[in-house]
Amino acid sequence: MPEIGIVLLAAGLGTRFGSQPKMLAPLDGKPLVRHAAEAALAARPRPVVVVLGAHADAVRAALAGLDLAFVENLDFHVGLSTSLRAGVAALPGSCDAAVVVLGDMPRIAEVHIDRLAESFANASPAPAAVVPVQDGRRGNPVLLNLRMLADEITRLTGDHGAGPLLRDRPDILEIPGDPATALDIDTPDALRDADYA
Repeated sequence: MPEIGIVLLAAGLGTRFGSQPKMLAPLDGKPLVRHAAEAALAARPRPVVVVLGAHADAVRAALAGLDLAFVENLDFHVGLSTSLRAGVAALPGSCDAAVVVLGDMPRIAEVHIDRLAESFANASPAPAAVVPVQDGRRGNPVLLNLRMLADEITRLTGDHGAGPLLRDRPDILEIPGDPATALDIDTPDALRDADYA
């Protein structure tokens, strides 16, 4: 079986959310980021590495008591690419792949993460990535094959995740997504909508 870890990205400023730190916004009685972390821990891949940046101390406190590893991205203000690089670098070198989970996707559950890992483990040949697709659009979380993409990840720049690396590749395994894989919380209105979902 391939060795797969999880990178939980929780470092962003969340500028569209307003003055309140987005990762700490409450939903169903707990901070957004804790929903994502608990889903990650309920899934099978290990370790779970959380990338901190903006509001690092408060986000760490919101995750107190959970069996997580933390890495702080001091360059978080440069954009998402720096957090992805920091998270992948913090995984053990033995990891074949990483499931990248976004801290602002509170409806993601362990089944979404495990489905990515199982799809990767059962694929032959191994794909460069496994991506959920809902209504013709790619969503999150995604699984990245580090044996194929690690060097390219280190060269990512700006406010981009792995999307640019995957855009034109023929070796991406697409699997069915659902509304949860398409829902991220960028604004207070989106949070209110999620609260009623």
